[in-house]
Amino acid sequence: MPTELKMPALSPTMEEGTLAKWLVKEGDVVKSGDLLAEIETDKATMEFEAVDEGTVVKILVAEGSDGVKVGTAIALIAGEGEDASSPSPQPGEGRGEGAPTPEKNVEAPAPAAPAKGGGETPVITSTPSAPSPQPSSPRGEGERIKASPLARRLAEAQGIDLASLTGSGPGGRIVRADLGTAAGGAKPAAAPQAAAPASAAAPAKPFETDIPHETVKLSNMRKTIARRLTESKSQVPHIYLTVDIQLDALLKLRGELNASLAARGVKLSVNDMLIKALALALIEVPECNVSFAGDQLIKYSRADISVAVSIEGGLITPIVASANAKAISAISTEMHDLAARAKEGKLQPAEYQGGTASISNMGMFGIKQFDAVINPPQGMIMAIGAGEKRPYIVNDALTVATVMSATGSFDHRAIDGADGAKLMKAFKALVENPLGLVA
Repeated sequence: MPTELKMPALSPTMEEGTLAKWLVKEGDVVKSGDLLAEIETDKATMEFEAVDEGTVVKILVAEGSDGVKVGTAIALIAGEGEDASSPSPQPGEGRGEGAPTPEKNVEAPAPAAPAKGGGETPVITSTPSAPSPQPSSPRGEGERIKASPLARRLAEAQGIDLASLTGSGPGGRIVRADLGTAAGGAKPAAAPQAAAPASAAAPAKPFETDIPHETVKLSNMRKTIARRLTESKSQVPHIYLTVDIQLDALLKLRGELNASLAARGVKLSVNDMLIKALALALIEVPECNVSFAGDQLIKYSRADISVAVSIEGGLITPIVASANAKAISAISTEMHDLAARAKEGKLQPAEYQGGTASISNMGMFGIKQFDAVINPPQGMIMAIGAGEKRPYIVNDALTVATVMSATGSFDHRAIDGADGAKLMKAFKALVENPLGLVA
């Protein structure tokens, strides 16, 4: 009998999504790797890829349907030799509890920014998986390992042995989600059970106002940002530590490095150097390179820095993995590529999921100092203010120097104030004596 194709979880935070567009129709024959649909998630609009061959028997959820729960059956696919005939589903059949009636979503924009010069919403290719209650082994004795094309590419790129994994896809096939923490991402900490905060509860009655206005439907990205930041501020006890840092030596070194790198087409930004400084500080103070996980503390042995990038409709945090071990020029080249693809909606999930700590720079907007909200399960985030000319004491003499304020937000469940202070001290020392960044 036909197999149910279910709404996949395309990111760790995804609970529901919008089935933006079907790329196949009933009666189409598909094979592994074919694109089936475009799904709007909490991060981007992503392409849903087939993992097996078969014939699309029935489409259960119409394109444009909003709020489709993860695990909801969205189509039926018959494999080779299976009876392709299927009775029409009864009302509610094949839908997760609480799944909405299909309706066109004409107001909500895709969370990823439109590609320059194009009219279509760019998408990110991903191979999702429908969770199976009893995953079977991906191979038998002497058999070829069954894995989706994307899972194979990611595993090869990241040195993961597919034979060590258990597949959760159809027939035990290994899919992207099965790579999990093996793909280098931080394992999300389980959120403690707690009643939903009052601020996140739905209003008792529709919002009413006499002020002229328009109502804009929230995208999945904006809904997720609202939910996760509310959870972070209500469940994570933040402690904030601020230091003033003199930038003159770093700016001088940056100018010298850019002069020598010009022939290679590399131009370092201050933010590139701050990413490196934070990564080295985390290695120097490992007590801050951690995640709180209930009754466990996850201690990371490398510094993967998530960098806040503003895109149309929200915020995304592409990751510079192993930033502590990379040259500043490599960080600059990588960040230029990640930021460009983030704004075009072309990041792969592995490029923005995970990270051990974050950095957010609002100096380009002239913001002097701010307190950033931690992105769980990470244990800290560094907020960078603008570098500006200020009266400053140098060698016991009052002078004018270029100074910025940096504020670390720390999860006080995992990081003591003294350890947070050590990290801020180490970060300040590296920025004020920047030769340590290139040593």
